[in-house]
Amino acid sequence: MAINFIPEFWSDQVLMPFEADLVFGQPKVANRKYEGTIRQKGDTVHVSSIGDPTVKKYDKNTNLDVEDLTDSETAMVIDQGDYFAFRVNDVDELQSAVNFEDPATARAGYKLQNQVDLFLYKQLQAGVLAGNQLGRVTVTEGEPEKATAGQLSMYRVAVKLREKLDRASVTKNGRYLAIPPELLSPLLLDERFIHADKLGSVGPLLNGTVGRMAGFDILESNNVNKVGGAGAAKDDYVIVAGVSEALSFANQLSNVETLRDQNRFADIVRGVNIYGGKVFRPEGLAAASVLLAPPA
Repeated sequence: MAINFIPEFWSDQVLMPFEADLVFGQPKVANRKYEGTIRQKGDTVHVSSIGDPTVKKYDKNTNLDVEDLTDSETAMVIDQGDYFAFRVNDVDELQSAVNFEDPATARAGYKLQNQVDLFLYKQLQAGVLAGNQLGRVTVTEGEPEKATAGQLSMYRVAVKLREKLDRASVTKNGRYLAIPPELLSPLLLDERFIHADKLGSVGPLLNGTVGRMAGFDILESNNVNKVGGAGAAKDDYVIVAGVSEALSFANQLSNVETLRDQNRFADIVRGVNIYGGKVFRPEGLAAASVLLAPPA
């Protein structure tokens, strides 16, 4: 009797999931000027600010009026923490001849970063001044010329957000606008949108950079979801524009370690990340609640 033996092989490669671009923790979006002093969860960073001096009319026959500058203090608390911990059994590694620890640790590190990215997006969303909120707008999902009454193109939304920042005297250097993939699609149908491959940059582009429009670097992020918010319905995307001076961020991957499991023939790999963020300059942000709809 013939025996059909079908051998099985273990690959020496580990299939890794796709990764989204991490957008909100990069220097374009969040500054890290206060990061150096944090050590553990619960640390607080105190930031002082001063008021503007008053400019007064000069009269050579009148004594100068000298004022005391006002000052204030704002605290950024390092109150966020995430960790990972996984076990790799010796038998699994021997049978497969694959190093599971390195790719698993890399994946855990990415997922820690993604938690930070999502946290910072929520900080931005909540930190926009009421006067810099564009409100709810409806964007056509088709070509801009097919927009019907009550609908705007994504380009028009960007122009209105630019107007909000201009009115707040926000620097024009380094402005960004973060949008989800669903709102990038109608932009790709607009000839006014400059694709990333046409920017002519001599250096690497920032994470998530897909192009430029209306004075903004356009950043695509999967963390911009239908989350709603102030004045936003559950089907709205809250998009945020601004500059990095608006949001401060501090992060410390405080410990990653490998140790033997006392109860099994296995290694345990674990790590913890602590972080915090705060919008110190809310006037440097603008936002819109966007409903995506087909032309009527």
